[in-house]
Amino acid sequence: MIPSEDTDNRAASVLLRTTFHEEEVIKAVRDCRERIGGAPSLVFAFVSSDWETHLKDFLEIVQVDGHATSVIGCSGFGLMGVGQEDENVSGMSLLFLRLPHTDVRRIEVDEADLADAESGMPWPSITGVAPDDFGGWLAFANPAKMRSEVWLRQWNSAYPGEAVYGGLCSGGPDPEEMFLFTEQGVSRSALLLLHLAGGVRLGGVVSQGCRPIGEPYTITEVDDNVVVTIGQRRAYEILEEAYDSLEETEQAAARGNIFAGLAMTEYKDELRRGDFLVRNILGGDPTAGVLALGAYPRVGQTLQFQLRDKDAADEDLLVQCAGAQTRYGEPFGALLFSCAGRGARMFEAPNHDAGIIEEVFGKVPLSGFFCNGEIGPVGGQNFIHGYTASAAFFLNP
Repeated sequence: MIPSEDTDNRAASVLLRTTFHEEEVIKAVRDCRERIGGAPSLVFAFVSSDWETHLKDFLEIVQVDGHATSVIGCSGFGLMGVGQEDENVSGMSLLFLRLPHTDVRRIEVDEADLADAESGMPWPSITGVAPDDFGGWLAFANPAKMRSEVWLRQWNSAYPGEAVYGGLCSGGPDPEEMFLFTEQGVSRSALLLLHLAGGVRLGGVVSQGCRPIGEPYTITEVDDNVVVTIGQRRAYEILEEAYDSLEETEQAAARGNIFAGLAMTEYKDELRRGDFLVRNILGGDPTAGVLALGAYPRVGQTLQFQLRDKDAADEDLLVQCAGAQTRYGEPFGALLFSCAGRGARMFEAPNHDAGIIEEVFGKVPLSGFFCNGEIGPVGGQNFIHGYTASAAFFLNP
């Protein structure tokens, strides 16, 4: 808990590794409530999928013993706390927030809303919220129901420049093992949006875990998501050139770990790693010389290939967090959304992403989970990412 002299905002978090155990949950929930000095304004809760059968009892404890009236959360393949990550375990991770001067609004978006958006109907506006009132947005989505591109296209148009941080729920291999929930129980919505305004600011980082390789070139011909030429040369040829630029010791590990970086701005003299939206290379045809991307690039956009490995991911998150500390100062609470493909399998050691946040910011109360997709902004637009760490920081105004 990190109270400020100038505000009553407070946070407390707990990570509990166990199958559902009523007494342990009650003890942890009461402890969080006591550490923030009273009833929370909002509780973020992430649980393993095996807790779904106990979700009613769990939420009752959070509301009765935690005095919480607003709860939002989802299932997770793994859970996070202060400096700690536990993958494929049973348990819960909670973040209690006391925000006495903050307006908290929740929007539940179902599949019908997304179908309307896909047909061209405009995204519904939020009445009574002026642009200068925006404190921040958080989003939790169910990948089994979510039409990501539809939502993001509408969202980025309706709320240009407004950052959204969050993640897509995870769990077991069965889609039924992934779920969103509120204080009312399991939510059948595709998307839960949370808007905070007034007494709190929301900042964040998005670490895509890559470093540029080769040279940046301008895309000169595309066909839908297929890049035909880059700098008037065959796209596949430029990819081979980027691969050949690596040291021999790097080339073996690079197979399957090279991605396309699409510049989000053309107005910088020097493009750095945070200026690129990193997307998968879905396939390539060396004969035709073309590359298919998991994105829709445009002619005139700068492309530079990116290498993802543990060293690049480690450096990128550390640099991003250090920059956030310079911009924001010390947060009083945090949420962390990391790809299920990161963790120990990428870094060959546990607690990497949560550990870096602790290293940079100290023991800030933190909760989070391993996701099926991470939500966050790059270049002023929001995207759903993969192999990424997205963190949201709660800041005093």
